[in-house]
Amino acid sequence: MNAPTPTVRDAIRLRRSATRLTGPAPTDADVVSLLAAAANGPDHGLLRPWRFILVRGDRRADLGRAHAGGLPPGAARDREVGKPLRAPLLISIVFAPRVNPKVPEWEQLAATSAVVHNLGLLLHSAGWGSIWRTGPASRCPRVAAALGLRPGERSLGWLYVGTVERVPPPRSGPDLRDRVSTLSAPGAATPLAPAAVLS
Repeated sequence: MNAPTPTVRDAIRLRRSATRLTGPAPTDADVVSLLAAAANGPDHGLLRPWRFILVRGDRRADLGRAHAGGLPPGAARDREVGKPLRAPLLISIVFAPRVNPKVPEWEQLAATSAVVHNLGLLLHSAGWGSIWRTGPASRCPRVAAALGLRPGERSLGWLYVGTVERVPPPRSGPDLRDRVSTLSAPGAATPLAPAAVLS
């Protein structure tokens, strides 16, 4: 018998960034299928201001070498070369904003972030682990060249994807009452009473 399909709330509550990933990883077809669902996030004007580049095998080390190219030989350089090898699949997140008088760039960046978050949730629901990694490599011109980024595009890092070696324990949701208030008058927000927060 198949396991019950997790609800959206379950996926959000149980998903964790997975730092230890091994093979196997989803196939290209798996990623395209999940992305087709992830793309249903908010996207003003349906601009799809993003694209994804799948990096596997030796191409992962190519990215590491591109970033390490500006470092002197030694342990730090070796670490940079090895970082992309921490997962069998790297999904490169490319922000590709489009000129549109009705959709400012910040909205397009928000839409791209929504797609990446949705994809992480869908990977989790399909049984895969992932972690969104950024850092200096995502801003390195040599890495951008290795990825073949076009003028105006920029890297937002990678989803490292694979099979989770160790499943982290679930954790309870935080108490966020101090982050939610009600607008009670112009310019005045009233904190929510505890009873107003659903568990």
